[in-house]
Amino acid sequence: MLTRLPGFLRAIVRNRRRQFDWPRFLTYTVTFGCNARCIMCDSWKMPNKDDLTLDEIARIFGQLPRMDAVRLTGGEPFARRDMVELAKLVDEKLRPLSLHVTTNGFLTERIVEFCEQRPKRTTLDLLVSIDGVGEKHNTIRGHSRAYDLCLETIKALAPRRRELKLRIAVNQTIVDAEGADQYKQLREVLRPFGIHNQIVMAYDVSATYNLQTDVDVAPREAGRFTTFGQFTPVQIRELLDEVERDINQYSWGQRLAKRYYLRGIRNRLLHELGSPNPKCVALTSHLRLFPNGDVPTCQFNSRVVGNLREQSFADIWNSQQANTQRDWVRRCAGCWAECEVLPSAIYTGDLFQLCVR
Repeated sequence: MLTRLPGFLRAIVRNRRRQFDWPRFLTYTVTFGCNARCIMCDSWKMPNKDDLTLDEIARIFGQLPRMDAVRLTGGEPFARRDMVELAKLVDEKLRPLSLHVTTNGFLTERIVEFCEQRPKRTTLDLLVSIDGVGEKHNTIRGHSRAYDLCLETIKALAPRRRELKLRIAVNQTIVDAEGADQYKQLREVLRPFGIHNQIVMAYDVSATYNLQTDVDVAPREAGRFTTFGQFTPVQIRELLDEVERDINQYSWGQRLAKRYYLRGIRNRLLHELGSPNPKCVALTSHLRLFPNGDVPTCQFNSRVVGNLREQSFADIWNSQQANTQRDWVRRCAGCWAECEVLPSAIYTGDLFQLCVR
């Protein structure tokens, strides 16, 4: 089975066989600051005056093990002006097999500069958030030029993907019942650029993007998923069926990951398929880092186990607080946020079981 996997996934599996005690996937929220005002997110309302400095990041990264994948997100990560230097630290200290950056795409010049100047040892996966066409996207993102700015970024980078060692995809967050129609419209806009729009169903609440701290909003029962917007079963089925047909055009690894995610969404919202629910790897294989150095439990539990600005990584990782939260993770019924689910599916091997289901 291992020989059939793409190189990146094959390397992850091998690394996990060698070392089980340390995290291998880092999600670093580099800032909560954001230049959008999204209707489904409170990040832009959160304090953002205490972000780690580059010197602090270098010291922290120097304590971490080598990572298989690093995801830089926000807020809007390019609200930081030092993203090129930050990427150099990721490359030098963590040596990931894959670097992912999620952006709202507004700051075109800064994003292009980042793609040009970052280390190019590994391919960059740039995920641009576009939730609909024209005013639909502007309304969701709370910015009158959101859509135009995103397209400027895509037009600037799409022709240069090979030169810049870059992969681009669009993350389309589905916030309401117009999602199916908007998905098809956006697909046609992106088709000339050779870019896919991949959907993410907006959930109703997050602990990470929450004005309160130490929040636990994880599902209380297996299979529970509450959407941000209201949908009928027909609307959900129409959208998922359309997306499933398009996934056939994706690469092998992308098809596997997206089908896994959509299988879980379909089961939770339509109860049509058996429900994947992998053992969670939060605070084991998956490490999250907040802008101020806090190490939270996961996307849906912001209980902090330590602060890397103030404590060493080894002290935090082996602490009683971390072990207490790992016990919580083991008891958790299971969420279905893609950014939590896919690391868990990969590192437990559950993702690869989809091949034989």
